[in-house]
Amino acid sequence: MSDDTTVLDAEADENDEEIAETDGGEPAHAHTIRLELVDEPGQLLAALAPISENGGNLLSIFHERGNLTPRGRIPVEVDLECPPERFETIVEALRDNGVNVIQAGAERYGEELSILLVGHLIDTDLSDTLKRIQNCTDATVTDFSLSAPQGTDDVSSARLRLATRAGKTEEVLAAVRDVADEKELHVVEPLTEVAA
Repeated sequence: MSDDTTVLDAEADENDEEIAETDGGEPAHAHTIRLELVDEPGQLLAALAPISENGGNLLSIFHERGNLTPRGRIPVEVDLECPPERFETIVEALRDNGVNVIQAGAERYGEELSILLVGHLIDTDLSDTLKRIQNCTDATVTDFSLSAPQGTDDVSSARLRLATRAGKTEEVLAAVRDVADEKELHVVEPLTEVAA
């Protein structure tokens, strides 16, 4: 091995130990974003564009094509690098492009709540109900189960687990109540602690 190769290897080792920086010299940090995509050609590429356009550097993509979310979409986990102050811009750009962001960073969806919907869920278009709850709230449906013991023509119940941003629970519940009122469904809300 020549001396030139040894010098290059030593420089590469030093560079590996440095914190990655963006072109502006700001320190970059690793972030994880979980997305939910429709199974159509070009959706993954369209979802990745806002990341690079806003200064994010892709580290890895895990496209869970064999799994589906409760809404029948494909979960995708993206690891990227960017300065912390650019991360929110990237998340907002994804949303502006119509990409459903399930989780962005550890604290993005800091609260979780479970509710029951009771009524003629099937007759009132259950998938429309779920879509509207998710589209009109700052929350995502993370789990869903349906019980229709008397068949689809009778009253049924659905348990929804929603993840939402910290401090947004009341807004989410208000939006769920509005959708339920319109469809003549009953909402069994989570118990909350009352100060003594």
